[in-house]
Amino acid sequence: MALIATPPYITARAPATTAGPATSSSRSCPLRAPRRSAAASSRVPRAMADAAASPATGGSAPPSLLVFSGGTAFNGVVEELKKVTTRVAHVLPVSDDGGSTAEIVRVLGGPAVGDIRSRCLRLSDESTSEALSVRRLLGHRLPLDPSEAKLEWYQIVEGEHSLWDGVSRPYRETIRAFLVYFHNEILRRPVETFCFTNGSIGNFFFAGARIFFQSLDAAIFLFSRVSQIPAESLVLPVISTNDRLTLGCELWDGTIIRGQNEISHPSNGRREVVNKDCESCNALPSSIKRVFYMSSEGRNLLHEVFPEANRTVLEQLSKVDCIVYAMGSLFTSICPSLVLRGIGETVASRSVPKVLLLNGSHDRESIGLHASGFVTAITDSLNRTYGDPDKSLKNHPKDYVNAILVPEGGQIPLDVEILASKGIFHVITVQSVRDAKVGVIFDPQSLIQALTGLILEHMGAGLFEPDRLTENVKSVC
Repeated sequence: MALIATPPYITARAPATTAGPATSSSRSCPLRAPRRSAAASSRVPRAMADAAASPATGGSAPPSLLVFSGGTAFNGVVEELKKVTTRVAHVLPVSDDGGSTAEIVRVLGGPAVGDIRSRCLRLSDESTSEALSVRRLLGHRLPLDPSEAKLEWYQIVEGEHSLWDGVSRPYRETIRAFLVYFHNEILRRPVETFCFTNGSIGNFFFAGARIFFQSLDAAIFLFSRVSQIPAESLVLPVISTNDRLTLGCELWDGTIIRGQNEISHPSNGRREVVNKDCESCNALPSSIKRVFYMSSEGRNLLHEVFPEANRTVLEQLSKVDCIVYAMGSLFTSICPSLVLRGIGETVASRSVPKVLLLNGSHDRESIGLHASGFVTAITDSLNRTYGDPDKSLKNHPKDYVNAILVPEGGQIPLDVEILASKGIFHVITVQSVRDAKVGVIFDPQSLIQALTGLILEHMGAGLFEPDRLTENVKSVC
């Protein structure tokens, strides 16, 4: 397959030599997406609508995106993205084995649905009081105390809990039917005692639907309809399966770690709320070389398996207007979707914006990485560099990433010179905010503005004039 050159909207510029966090005083030469007023913010959806109506886009629909992400970090910008376009394919892994997902997989088997459920809830309708009631019900978590959790679960499944208030009879009967089915499946396995601690009602509903239909895709369809997700918004498991999937990772010192939870935030068997901060758990003995899939009982490289990528994901990749690698856990949220055969081939073949949203802080998986290290990890995953040499690719970093958005004041050093050597010259600093739990994160409005600008520029819509969208992106050298 022929390699695709850097898209025409990327202009080479002389890189600086200094590596360090993105700040206005840095000697590096990123670009800054300007701060905008509320009026400018309101013009972004209008600009996208204008782009959809322009001859350059065929006048049919707003631009489409495909986002590789996990179930947490990108959720914070989903609401803002919905204001611009709902033509988004959200691709998520199904290998999470932590939290209440772990308990469902342990007792009932099947793929992990927590990340999918989380994204579906963020996309769900909020326009009516009943929609909000359904969202509140499916987003509810049971108490941490095992006895209290079990008691509340029985109140919910018997239809006596106040969470059912505001849910009409048709919705109530539909949702409760699958919760009851899930409960019956648990009771059919008397050897295993199910722990309801911190359990997600949405996960239980999802699991009941998946087992009933024997189809993950059917369960997603049902959940999407119940929560009234826009029809053009797709929530796609990167692997369409009804079986359990186990993620493994190989460290540079040869260590093999089994299970996503053990890689990113080992809990030593404790049932607790997940905290992926790098200070909340011990550091890895060595940095991560690669992630891969292994059989459910596997313990080493001899048990590596090669599941097929979801065909719908490949179809969407072949036609969207922008590909996004979202912020989040690099090796356990993003890379599991990239190592599958067909993903790298399809991404490399596209001449569209391919945008990395850089994290604002390190976690256990990425300690010590500069921005170029994130690009290398993505490139190696898509190329399957350290897997079967007969199945690996030789594409260049610029074939997979041609723009990087960076949260202002983030912890990840920007080694601009190395990025330039990889063919990546489009680095944009975006306004950030500070989150009490995770530190520096993108300001959602500013992030979507910058992402919108990249898409519109590539589409040739000519909408970068200040009176149409916002001030032009400017250098801060």
